[in-house]
Amino acid sequence: MKILIVTDAWHPQVSGVVTTLAELVRQLQVHDHEVVVIQPGQFRTRPCPGHAGINLALFPGRRLRQLMDAAEPDAIHIATEGPLGWAARGHCLRRGLRFTTAFHTKFPEILHAALHVPLSWGYALLRRFHRPSSGVMVPTQGVLDMLKARGFRQLRAWTHGVDSRLFALADAPETYPPLGSLAHPVSLYVGRIAPEKNIEAFLRLDVPGSKVVCGVGPMQSALRQRYPYVHWLGVLPRHELARVYAAADVFVFPSRSETFGLVMLEAMACGVPVAAYPVDGPLQVIGDSGGGAMREDLREAWNAALKIKRHEARDRALHFGWGRAATLFVSYLSVLNRPSRLRPGVGLTQEGGTKLSHKRHPVVE
Repeated sequence: MKILIVTDAWHPQVSGVVTTLAELVRQLQVHDHEVVVIQPGQFRTRPCPGHAGINLALFPGRRLRQLMDAAEPDAIHIATEGPLGWAARGHCLRRGLRFTTAFHTKFPEILHAALHVPLSWGYALLRRFHRPSSGVMVPTQGVLDMLKARGFRQLRAWTHGVDSRLFALADAPETYPPLGSLAHPVSLYVGRIAPEKNIEAFLRLDVPGSKVVCGVGPMQSALRQRYPYVHWLGVLPRHELARVYAAADVFVFPSRSETFGLVMLEAMACGVPVAAYPVDGPLQVIGDSGGGAMREDLREAWNAALKIKRHEARDRALHFGWGRAATLFVSYLSVLNRPSRLRPGVGLTQEGGTKLSHKRHPVVE
């Protein structure tokens, strides 16, 4: 099958959404699907206000239509609700083409936290965006239930996965040479340094040992000055990120607004238990397993997580595989009334599309 994916989130952006889509495409290739990715790098762009490193396509309509028509796909998936997503949605509606969408990010909560935009306004806009979709793929049951209560329809329970070979079990915390010898326990945060991530709940946490932050974002400069004793690593290639996970004793996930939380899976795959709040994302990723601890008091969660065996955390992560995620994804697609153009082994394509490699990319969720 030839699958067209339109996304506002793609390399060189660094985010969990980018990692999810890149891993999905890789798995689709493994299953002999041909994939065309339309992404911001193919257009004139401008920086997203307040989000350094995220560029949005500027007036993409005409070129986007040309790229979509040239692709001649068997199925269309619109992955994000940005300028490319809205333009692709409009083109599909005008042409009578069926498409699927995905709900990756709680943008209404982000807008509410940053600009005090009422949640009802944000969800009304997203409800409009997803209404014509043949299937809205949602990463957790908790988020699906929330969207259903807000009037969303055609919801499909999806999932994400983790590369368990790259993020391998470390039986005990290892030394990451760039950090030298750290006082243990080592508490780690990986993610964007942005208001919606609630990172200061981690930075203020009164626990012994060392704290390490891996990521970038709009709050980075101010927080580095405010918390000089924290070890700040910035963005790392994914093979280096795996080594940072392996050096930690506890992974702290302070966000209350995630739809999933891919970094939790990566930490657990390396044997690092997670401390988190009992909210969407952690509730589904950690669940009632031994992969981590969830408490309304993050310090209590940290203490409980520190007692979890590393192999138990790893066992939980192994429940999530990209193969299953890709199979579910394909089953939800709405195939267009065209003859299949499957050509096994072709890889990523072709006219106007983005050709991908298997090179590892950094991730910050």
